[in-house]
Amino acid sequence: MRLGKGPLLLACLGVAGSAPALALGARNIVIFVADGLRAGSVNATDAPSMSALRAQGVSFINSHALFPTFTTPNASAIATGHYLGDTGDFSNSLYVGYRTFDTGNFSHPAAGVTPFIENDAVLGDLDDHFEGNFLAEESLLALARAHGYGTAAIGKLGPVAIQDVSQLRPKAGRFAVPQTILIDDATGADAPPLAPEVVLALERAGLPLAPPPRQQPSGDSRTPGTRTANATQQQYFIEATTRAVLPLLRRRGRPFVLLYWSRDPDGSQHNEGDSLNALEPGINGLTSRAGVHNADDNLRRILEFIGADKRLAATTDVFVTSDHGFATISKHDIDASGHASASSAAQAAYADVPPGFLPPGFLALDLARLLNEPLYDTDRLGVDAQHNAVYQPVKDHPLVGNALIGGSGAASMPPDADVIVAANGGSDLLYLPHGDGAQTRRIAELLGTLDYIGAIFADDRYGEIPGALPLSSIALEGGARLPRPSLVVAFRTFTLNAGVDNADNSDNANSAGGATDGEASVLLRAVQIADTPLQQGQGMHGSFGRDNTYNFMAAMGPDFKRHYVDELPVGNADIAPTLMQLLGLQPSARGELTGRVLVEALQVQRAVRRPHAPADAERCVLVSAAAADGRRTLLEYQRYEGRLYLDRAAYRTAAAGETTACRRGVLN
Repeated sequence: MRLGKGPLLLACLGVAGSAPALALGARNIVIFVADGLRAGSVNATDAPSMSALRAQGVSFINSHALFPTFTTPNASAIATGHYLGDTGDFSNSLYVGYRTFDTGNFSHPAAGVTPFIENDAVLGDLDDHFEGNFLAEESLLALARAHGYGTAAIGKLGPVAIQDVSQLRPKAGRFAVPQTILIDDATGADAPPLAPEVVLALERAGLPLAPPPRQQPSGDSRTPGTRTANATQQQYFIEATTRAVLPLLRRRGRPFVLLYWSRDPDGSQHNEGDSLNALEPGINGLTSRAGVHNADDNLRRILEFIGADKRLAATTDVFVTSDHGFATISKHDIDASGHASASSAAQAAYADVPPGFLPPGFLALDLARLLNEPLYDTDRLGVDAQHNAVYQPVKDHPLVGNALIGGSGAASMPPDADVIVAANGGSDLLYLPHGDGAQTRRIAELLGTLDYIGAIFADDRYGEIPGALPLSSIALEGGARLPRPSLVVAFRTFTLNAGVDNADNSDNANSAGGATDGEASVLLRAVQIADTPLQQGQGMHGSFGRDNTYNFMAAMGPDFKRHYVDELPVGNADIAPTLMQLLGLQPSARGELTGRVLVEALQVQRAVRRPHAPADAERCVLVSAAAADGRRTLLEYQRYEGRLYLDRAAYRTAAAGETTACRRGVLN
């Protein structure tokens, strides 16, 4: 492995020479999440700090996001160490089983049943309905806080609050002052208030008490999106972190756990304006690369703060991850040969969608047509003649994709609809409020006729569904409090044959850490169908290609090995268990779907009964029963110490001899 020439990292993190390991419990922890960072995007030009940290510390070259590959599901895993079947955080938009704000929390009027949960008020409302902690599991920050650690989470709205989400439970319809410092997009508005000492720290640093808004327009089908990274807002977050919050935590004289969640490169990749309605350069243009550099610069600032204090440098472990990968959106092509979708939704005309392109809500539109049932938009509430709340019938396409299929459109609970669609991007969730096995099998059969389907998973309670694998096969069935989807549908992914013009990709083979030399670079050319208002050529995630499950992960500090390449499968659910062990903390788990301690990456492998080696892991293929046309959902995953690490899934005809099987070893 070629070592990156990164700035000041060894000195910063106190691992130069033979720095002594300190007593258990004396550690500080910094978790840095670069939202949407692809492993192949990390190179010495665009991300010098991450590149150097990976080279000099632990490089997790076989890393994994959880599927569905969205922000809040992976935020819940990073927070708690539990898979989604336990947390119930199945996607960014989901059916929650009631109308949000139906008790008048935060003075909001009652809203719909498919909220977007990257929102502090929505998270607080969920807590209020689900016993004070809708995730049902104890997070690293909550556990550390209970044991006297200083705790803080700063950055992107939604995943920041999820790190200690029970602190959002409303009291008398309002947020209370949290014990964990929480600073996000909504701070100063519809968010938990800042404690007086935090207000004073920000004022002493000359900073306002609220961040500036994002200024990254997404554009539309005729107007390109942003050409700049999220620099202004993140400048505030990093200034608040390094000039106010970290100094405050240091002054307290106690160990601390801090999580910093960078919106970039996610926001810049979603909204980039370099590739309107074109698949190239897609999310490999200058705007997306500027987003990568923006996130890397934020990490540099944190490392410099730590490195300037010898005590912090000797006692602070830094874990860097991304919540998921990314791909370029296609609304037209369904494969690398340029074949267009033949679905009914793609053939219709819309004022805001180019001819032949898939509109937002294409899955709901196609499924409603196949079922011959009415369609209602859960993001368009109105009232009927009797002043009852109703969802508006869809006349064009759903606003963002969420919809009810069947029923009267009444905003009643439970809904009288046959299907609830929670649209998310690279995958959608389908809930059947009155469903049974026969209805589930029929809908799965109809889904299989759509040419943009990439994988189908069904609730285990319905038994074997032709063409679909069970939710338990991807760890979506556990002890969750929230309603479990009846069907999860991933959309097709493919890889462009053309190359990518990305200045430093030659560095990726050794420093980005693909399982094979060119894998990370190849995944940069990935494309996915996405149910979203964003445009072809912009970026999205949520699907089940390796481009989405392959995130970036690296770690460095007094407890982590130096210059170590970890070939074992690892994932976002392993972060909290590993860091809890380093702090000597033991959570009280409700569910059983937990990650593992990454003992192979630690300087001192405590309680290790046997050596850990790549040969101990398994690569597996799981094949569903065949649908009527012979196609199946095929899942590729790795298994280690009883944990699942999901690689990719596809909906296709199985090749000769391609059956459910496992073999030893993690690398080809």
